[in-house]
Amino acid sequence: MKPVIFGLSGETLTPDERVFFAEADPAGYILFKRNIADRPQVRALTDDLRSLHGRDDLLIMIDQEGGRVARMQAPVWPSFPPGAIFDRLYDVAPSSAIAAAHANAHAIALTLAEVGITVDALPLLDVRQDGASDIMGDRTLGAEPMRVAALGRAVLEGLAAGGVVGIVKHMPGHGRALVDSHLELPVVTADAQALESDLSPFHTLRSAPMGMTAHVVYTAWDADRPASLSSAVIGGIIRERIGFDGLLMSDDLDMKALKGSIPDLAAAVVAAGCDLALNCWGRMEDMVGIAEKLPEMSDLSRARLDRAMASVTRGGEKPPLEQLLATRDQLLEPVAG
Repeated sequence: MKPVIFGLSGETLTPDERVFFAEADPAGYILFKRNIADRPQVRALTDDLRSLHGRDDLLIMIDQEGGRVARMQAPVWPSFPPGAIFDRLYDVAPSSAIAAAHANAHAIALTLAEVGITVDALPLLDVRQDGASDIMGDRTLGAEPMRVAALGRAVLEGLAAGGVVGIVKHMPGHGRALVDSHLELPVVTADAQALESDLSPFHTLRSAPMGMTAHVVYTAWDADRPASLSSAVIGGIIRERIGFDGLLMSDDLDMKALKGSIPDLAAAVVAAGCDLALNCWGRMEDMVGIAEKLPEMSDLSRARLDRAMASVTRGGEKPPLEQLLATRDQLLEPVAG
């Protein structure tokens, strides 16, 4: 198995993809809007991927946060709110905010599990900072570390209740970035003491099954390399200081924060300590190059993958989606509108 997550080009596997994926045997896949039409189509696609690899617990992930980051959209699927609304409710009623975040995540998970998606890139544990890039903005769960951790835990547990594995992101914290890492490389110059608040939610939720790195330079820890490419940050901060021992994937290698060929970057993030490289765009040339560059997945990384995928119970009785949405909306009434 290759330590990589690949994207797909369209709504069905092409003949070339089918042959390549069967041979390369990636650890998993990520879906985007280009891969999604309706429930029967998505279910057929994910079933096809599982059949191709013979793995019922295949990692098939998506970015379904709610708000402006939603790959599965209305009118086929419900609309979900951004993280900031739970932060606002927390000001009024903390316990209601936690319950609403749990119900919302549980509902998201039901919509994903129904179509065979097993992993969601949620929750964001980035602590929002004044003056930072709006790429985080209303996606975050707040500016106070304890609150972010409390709401993040509710999201993880809500997803798990619906049979979906959550990913804490963006480790070790994207909240101070002044620019969008999709467009350029952010450099955070805060000192190690100030960065303790950024680490705090990740430390609290260090037992999360999966995590995703940030394409951000933290000069206090490694002035030369972004976290995704830094063994000092991955080993010394994420693994040791935070204490995270779950499956760690890079953020998307195609983001303009990183420079270099996609295959070289995939090899570099794995060499730095990521369990998996994330390559989202489904370009065959890049994927072939990645498969050639990467080693086989290590035994430790495979164990982390298996442990993460086994961390939730799939199947069994689930509450109706409409009930979860109604519960969430009733709890959010004080801050709705």
